Amino acid sequence: MSQTQTRQADPTRERLLNEAERLFAGKGYDAVSLREITTAAGTHLAAVNYHFGSKENLYLEVFRQRWAQRTRQIQAPLRELAQRDSFTPEELVRTMAKAFLAGPLTDRERMLHSQLIAREMGQQSKAFKLISEEAMAPFMELGIGMWRRCLPQEIEIDRIKLIMLSIFAQVLYFNFARPVVSMATGRKYDPEFVELIVDHITRFALCGLNGNQIQ
Repeated sequence: MSQTQTRQADPTRERLLNEAERLFAGKGYDAVSLREITTAAGTHLAAVNYHFGSKENLYLEVFRQRWAQRTRQIQAPLRELAQRDSFTPEELVRTMAKAFLAGPLTDRERMLHSQLIAREMGQQSKAFKLISEEAMAPFMELGIGMWRRCLPQEIEIDRIKLIMLSIFAQVLYFNFARPVVSMATGRKYDPEFVELIVDHITRFALCGLNGNQIQ
């Protein structure tokens, strides 16, 4: 095992990443000190220097090892669908919606995931460039390629991007605004309600595609 692999498997390193993610998500980068992170992780400042070198590197590693990895997990069903010879717009929308709404993340992981990106969107740092290159750009490339395969060839690429983002916006809202949706509907996010939302997003998106003169 290499030194890098050994460090990645080190329990102290994992505790630092876990506590750093929790604190950065809850308070934001500037409001969290290294001492607060090391105290929560039950270690000392030297451990941060050894494993990460600095607070900024620790923050970037939270996005690389936690946020980006979870994003790849969520995207896995879409990548599987993309391997098929053909698929319909309905299958594409439904797969995307289910991947986010009924995907592999726990409630806690979903909360941390949304809080981290919300804070980074509000005040961008080097982490935004990292996740753009490692998660967002590959997802956009994948989605655009898939939509080009199942929409008429004459549709312009800019239009395809807007179609993809419009559908993705619905998925993100129903995924990350769960308390608001539950309050408005009086429904808990149980499997039955999630399936209802997935079906709604799919039908709504298809109505938009079919009724918006997509030819």
